[in-house]
Amino acid sequence: MAEHAEYTEITYRTADRIATVALNRPHARNGYTVRMADELADALGRADADDDVRVVVLTGEGTDFSVGADLSQGGFDFDSTEPGTQWQEPAGRVSKRVFTMNKPVIAAIRGAAIGGGITITLSADYRLAATDARFGFVFVRRGIYPEGASAWFLPKLVGLGRAMDWMISGRVFDAEEAHAAGLVQSVHEPERLLDAAYELAADLAANTAPVSVAVTRQLLYRMSNMDSPFPVHEVDSQLIASIATNPDSVEGVLSFLQKRPPEFRLRVGSDLPAFLPWKED
Repeated sequence: MAEHAEYTEITYRTADRIATVALNRPHARNGYTVRMADELADALGRADADDDVRVVVLTGEGTDFSVGADLSQGGFDFDSTEPGTQWQEPAGRVSKRVFTMNKPVIAAIRGAAIGGGITITLSADYRLAATDARFGFVFVRRGIYPEGASAWFLPKLVGLGRAMDWMISGRVFDAEEAHAAGLVQSVHEPERLLDAAYELAADLAANTAPVSVAVTRQLLYRMSNMDSPFPVHEVDSQLIASIATNPDSVEGVLSFLQKRPPEFRLRVGSDLPAFLPWKED
């Protein structure tokens, strides 16, 4: 397992085509800071640019994912921006980076996932929770506002009514309620949580085509909110027409017929279709 030591508030390691990005301030229950936000965004970008990485597991060291903003440090420095740039709140720096990923992201959450400690995971492809996980969009109980673009992501995951309940009340709720509402895909005993996340990551790495995953992930995020299906159909038509010259399509069919694991050759870094309307983002 390759581990990179240049981060101070997270850890980043790779093994078996999986990158693990972990919040690493367990003494502060992974309280969220600007440095942590920027390190997370950098690590996610590193994983996204590495064609040897197929899946990212996002988790926290210790017994909590994150209790949210570390208020003990006096809050965030709102003036520390480059001249001519607009300040970007720290949770959104990460949720936006996850949104633009070409690799699937699996969040493995145990203990507290409060405020920014849950909003940074809303753009992940999967959220797996431990039975001891506790969630809270507690902003109104602190006199502040939802961040991480959570007012956009959360209703798409659980519906507007449930999002209103959780955000307007600011109450804390358990893993069972989160699972029933669709916020998390599955619930596991704490000691089994990471194993479940890695089993899912290994399946995705072994059996899915990286370019196909990248395109499909962004199709869902970028085009599911269009006013009609017609623009989506236009992109679909270009994608399906490209199958004739797509070696991964041939390999997918052959491996299925020959009952063997696929060996997909196309890589996200070089082989994404040039006509994707969001590619320049």
